[in-house]
Amino acid sequence: MTPTEASRLDDLVAARTGDAVAFLAELVKVPSDNPPGDCAPHAARAANLLEGLGFTVEHHKVPDARAQAAGMVSAVNLIVRHRFGDGPVIALNAHGDVVPPGAGWSQDPYGAAVVDGEMYGRGAAVSKSDFATYAFALDALKRSGLALKGTVELHFTYDEEIGGEVGPGFLIEEKLTRPDYVISAGFSYAVVVAHNGCLHLEIEVVGKSAHAALPFTGIDALEAATGILTALYAYRDTLKTTVSHVPGIGSPQLTVGLISGGINTNVVPDRVTFRLDRRIVPEEAPETVEADVRAAIAAGAAAFPDARVTVRRILLARPLVPSAATQRLADALRRNAADLIGEEIPAKGVPLYTDARLYAEAGFPVVLYGAGPRTIEEANGHRADEKLRLSDLSLATRVVARTLAELLS
Repeated sequence: MTPTEASRLDDLVAARTGDAVAFLAELVKVPSDNPPGDCAPHAARAANLLEGLGFTVEHHKVPDARAQAAGMVSAVNLIVRHRFGDGPVIALNAHGDVVPPGAGWSQDPYGAAVVDGEMYGRGAAVSKSDFATYAFALDALKRSGLALKGTVELHFTYDEEIGGEVGPGFLIEEKLTRPDYVISAGFSYAVVVAHNGCLHLEIEVVGKSAHAALPFTGIDALEAATGILTALYAYRDTLKTTVSHVPGIGSPQLTVGLISGGINTNVVPDRVTFRLDRRIVPEEAPETVEADVRAAIAAGAAAFPDARVTVRRILLARPLVPSAATQRLADALRRNAADLIGEEIPAKGVPLYTDARLYAEAGFPVVLYGAGPRTIEEANGHRADEKLRLSDLSLATRVVARTLAELLS
């Protein structure tokens, strides 16, 4: 791609900056909290907006039973395909589901208010912004008149917050896509080539209730659960000695995030359940990690043989691992971002996990890049006052448009 062609794309993106901001605002204004995961209305609004840009939109409804088994009320995946000619297929994936807003907002989480050049709202950064990034990058390519060869697909899905199995997982399983490259939602100042995997387990401890005046006649499920938790926290301390070789990943982590149980203050608790989150670095084998965690649970439970302990796997998400297959894609994004930003853009890892891993597991090279600041903390991702600098939306759109043109030239 020549400098003149790159400048042409930049101008086409800039000409519709206001439209892109309005597009994003409309997406933020439609709630798509997951849970509860009733996301079909948001997909309908997104499809309407995409059709307004002249795109043909495919609606791929997830069967109700499958959506509900995943913990959602409804999900409809959207695909836009634009063929320029014979050549590679490049898919761009962003998710429209968001975590619930929570408390502490200074702005309406569904208001899409713009203050000092930043849009506030749940999903403004993660990752409704990249619905706009990818749609308007493709829009610029369509209007550019460049001689391109290949196909661009937009994949807009609705279950990243619960793992991705009925979003990208559904599209792949149903053979609705076979891309040569995938760009998944990310931020503007780094190209993510690796991220953690994640194991979620639910541990149930069952004892026997008894009157608090005669606690020795029962089996205290909470006491047994405390023994298991102590063993898990001791195991967590050993994880500090493992550090990933991928910049930005760090060490494995373990968190117990949910716990419930008991009947009343004056009753020996007969049942306690809790859930844990174990982050898996790219160098670790997920099956080995799960075996180690289960071993720690068993060791903690051994001192309480009268309690019954069951362990159920909720999620096993594999890490996204750097590969030679993603290098061309990552290098193209880094080169175009560096040219526009004026600084070197790193290829790095992040300690979270995303649904991008599902493309990688199916053999499709994937990296993460999109609209956003340097860190998720700066964007207030998953917390109050989530926001996006609108200049980053324009920047990412130009980077993606240039990169697509380069790969399809």
